[in-house]
Parts: sequence; structure tokens; C-alpha cells
Amino acid sequence: MRAMNIAATGMQAMQTNVEVISNNIANMNTTAYNRRLPEFTDLLYQNQQRVGAFSSDNNTITPSGIQLGLGVKTTSVYRVTEQGPVQLTNNTLDLAVQGKGYFQVLLPSGQTGYTRDGAFQLSPQGQVVTAEGYQVLPGINIPSNAIGVTINNSGQVSVNIAGQTNPTIAGQLTLATFPNDAGLEAQGNNIFLQTQSSGNPIVSTAGSPGFGTLLQGYLEQSNVNVVSEITNLISAQRAYEMNSKVIQTTDSMLQTTSQLKGA
Repeated sequence: MRAMNIAATGMQAMQTNVEVISNNIANMNTTAYNRRLPEFTDLLYQNQQRVGAFSSDNNTITPSGIQLGLGVKTTSVYRVTEQGPVQLTNNTLDLAVQGKGYFQVLLPSGQTGYTRDGAFQLSPQGQVVTAEGYQVLPGINIPSNAIGVTINNSGQVSVNIAGQTNPTIAGQLTLATFPNDAGLEAQGNNIFLQTQSSGNPIVSTAGSPGFGTLLQGYLEQSNVNVVSEITNLISAQRAYEMNSKVIQTTDSMLQTTSQLKGA
């Protein structure tokens, strides 16, 4: 009986679904987290009678045939890159990206990482860094005698120095976009890496065509919708139960067959 193996693939798929949903719920308060969405496709089909085959010597054609499916499989876990809500923090170095774009950070490996988590801080040397201490590129240094930092919508950083009337330009933040955002590889700590699927980064200032703008004193929140996730969780649980019921029914049918042979 194929039914038992088919139902087993359904249970495995729903287990993956529940794991993805649980990760979304766990990260509902993670800064700039993008919810994940699993995608499933059917497996191969076995042809008992091929579609379009001749059914007689008179060249009559089978209109539909007999194809038996072999179950389901997970094809991808897609990252939904829709904009999350922004929350006011009033922290000077907190930045939210409104629209497309990723901040660039220098990882300890020398690679460039990409993140939408704009909860930046200052290193002991006055560099703008992430919460893990990774330098934000292209590299912004805030003087120790600065009494105020302003970051405009295009990412230009200016500081007010004690005793000076006019602000001083400290640097220019840039954003990176990709042809396929979903192709970025998640590394944890809200960091992504470029892959062949994502394509090469396009770097420009915020507010340029195709790029979002920056909002100082705000942070982007997770785009997880808890109500939708709970609904999806219940649906996945019911699907898992129904597949397990198929296995129980198949087992009962096999038991009946075994008893017939014994008789």
C-alpha cells in the first residue's frame, strides 16, 4: 500500500511547517526579522495508464489516464521581505530603513554582511558598530567631543562639536540592494550573506531610485503577524493529525488483509 508512505511524507512536510511557524513566533519581537513561509510541491506520479495512450486497436485515446501521486515535499522556506512596522526609540544611533536596502557591516572573517537591524552603537574608538561590535560600512567615526549626532534621510551623518556653530560632516552611510533578496543566506544575529542566488549587491545612498530612506531614532520591527501564525499553526496541526489518521487507517486495512490470508 502506497498510502502509508504518502501520509508519512505529509507528516514530515507538516512537521517542517510547524518548525517554520515556531521560529516565526519565537522571533516576533526580533528587530527587522522577516517571517518565513514554507512552500510545498507534490512528488512524482506513477502512471498506471498513461494520459493520451491508445486504449484500443481503433486508435481511441485515453482522455485522462491513471496517475497515482507519491506524496509531498518541501521545496523552499521563503523569506517574506515586506516592510515591518517602525517603532520610536529616540536613541540617536537607531536607524530604520523605510523601503528597500540593507546596511553593510564588516564581519570578523573579512566578508561583508548585510542587515536591516539598525540598532547601532559606538565602539571605544568612536566607530559606529552593530550590537556585536561589527563595524558599519563604509566606516563612520564620531569624535569624542561631539555633543550631538544627526543622520538625515539620505544617510549623511553630521555631528555638533562643542564650541562650533556649524555641524561637521562625519560620513555618509550607504545601503545595498539585491536582485533577489530572498536569495540571501541568513547567518544569525540578523546578518545575511550574499549568494549566487541573491546576485551582486547594488550600493548607493538612501533615497536614490530603488532605495529606501533612513529614519533616525526608530527601529524596524518584525513583520510577523501573530494571529496569522497561530491560524497557520492550527491548520498545520490538523493536517498532521489527518495524515496520521491515514496511517492508522492503512494499518487497519493491512491488518484486515492479514486476517483474510490467515483464514
